[in-house]
Amino acid sequence: MIAVTILYPRTDDSTFDMDYYTSTHMPMLADALGDACKGWGAATLGDGKYAAMGWATVDSQDAFNAAMAEHGAKIMGDVPNYTNVQPELLVGEVAGGSH
Repeated sequence: MIAVTILYPRTDDSTFDMDYYTSTHMPMLADALGDACKGWGAATLGDGKYAAMGWATVDSQDAFNAAMAEHGAKIMGDVPNYTNVQPELLVGEVAGGSH
């Protein structure tokens, strides 16, 4: 299982629409991942380098890569609908945790 974390940098003029992100964008990502998506979430961050973050847990890197190959252009094309900054993506193998 992998964890995909999407970070949205804070700048002097950055904008972020969390309502759109949680009602439209992240469900679009989850739909693209299909059954490989085991869960997702989003958070508004306090002061610091990042204004917001999203995350998804996915069965495998291969499943994530396949979904992005097929739906990545649509997903990335949606970014300007909720923010004016370029997201940063982190992907890593889940080593442990709890629900």
